[in-house]
Amino acid sequence: MKLDTKCIHAGYTPKNGEPRQIPIYQSTTFKYDTSEEMGKLFDLEASGYFYTRLQNPTNDYVAARIAALEGGTAAMLTSSGQAANFFAIFNIASCGDHVVASSAIYGGTYNLFAVTMKRMGIEFTFVSPDATEEELQAAMKPNTKAVFGETIANPALDVLDIEKFARVAHKNGVPLIIDNTFPTPVNCRPIEWGADIVTHSTTKYIDGHASSVGGCIVDSGKFDWTKYPDKFPGLCTPDESYHGVTYTERFGLEGAFITKATAQLMRDFGAIQAPQHAYYINLGLESLSLRMKRHCENAQKVAEYLKNHEKIAWISYCGLPGDKYYDLAQKYLPNGGCGVVSFGVKGGRAATEKFMKNLKLASIETHVADSKTCCLHPANATHRQMNDAELAACGITPDLVRFSCGLEDAEDIIADIEQALNK
Repeated sequence: MKLDTKCIHAGYTPKNGEPRQIPIYQSTTFKYDTSEEMGKLFDLEASGYFYTRLQNPTNDYVAARIAALEGGTAAMLTSSGQAANFFAIFNIASCGDHVVASSAIYGGTYNLFAVTMKRMGIEFTFVSPDATEEELQAAMKPNTKAVFGETIANPALDVLDIEKFARVAHKNGVPLIIDNTFPTPVNCRPIEWGADIVTHSTTKYIDGHASSVGGCIVDSGKFDWTKYPDKFPGLCTPDESYHGVTYTERFGLEGAFITKATAQLMRDFGAIQAPQHAYYINLGLESLSLRMKRHCENAQKVAEYLKNHEKIAWISYCGLPGDKYYDLAQKYLPNGGCGVVSFGVKGGRAATEKFMKNLKLASIETHVADSKTCCLHPANATHRQMNDAELAACGITPDLVRFSCGLEDAEDIIADIEQALNK
């Protein structure tokens, strides 16, 4: 199936007389006739469901659809994009370990890594998304367990050279984890470029209507954990907290990572996605390919309008010829990047705040990437916890506006920007 068709059909094939739409299994638990049958489920010797905190059919159908879109072998839904990134790292790194991450990432993810996970004993080294292979290699340590980056950074919009980051990661025997939230698998499939694990905040374009919070982790099934048993003992040695199962032996490379994350991390942390939210996400998936085309068309028109505007200090959009990341975007994102345009208003922070206050169609929201146009001043919101040096490292300036173009008519979006700039 082509990608547009996968958005609608992948992951769920109803049998004769079954619901055409993915049903909502709104139940915390599932009935069995004997304790022996349930025991096999707890021992991971049989496939099935017994408690929604671990698995739910609705969630699994939707996760399978996202896995098919990304070209992965297994996937799981989480309660949020933050939970997805946390699980993806914590599944293979623990106290005393080290991770290399791009500095140009979402502010919440930066804080998760630099503050919260640091308190758990995991050290992070942040490198420029434009780092050379030599600079990336210099950041690696004997206890490095993963490399992390975003396909398109939120909100700086840096485009990551996925192949370069993958080469260095694999040279050092560790996986590359890529947050693919902004382009979605419609516009980029990082696994095809060497990524091993892909994460999403499904809250954004995948849902597309600001109706549900969620996340997803997709495993490529390609990273050979068994080549580095000392580096990844959690996957390659018996898990005494789950009946001594060795995940790579029982589930192979295609299923080990996601099964461990489910049986161990979801069991203990409980950051599950509600089946009702998974249902909403599935509705979003069905129109994802259509919506991404419109988001990108609108963003391109807005970027071209702003490029030479006398009141705009600078603009970042990888679809503009001459943009710093235009060439990388042509390689990784030939069909478009995303609907987000970042720019600065002349006059600094004060002018930016005045511009945003005068917008009428676009609303100021702590959100991005849905059907309605919205915007945010990251230095005043999502990245508020960072000092000036940390902001600069993430590519955030005090005048930066993260402008998310919705599905409205592009002329209306531009007219709103124009009247606000005139004021």
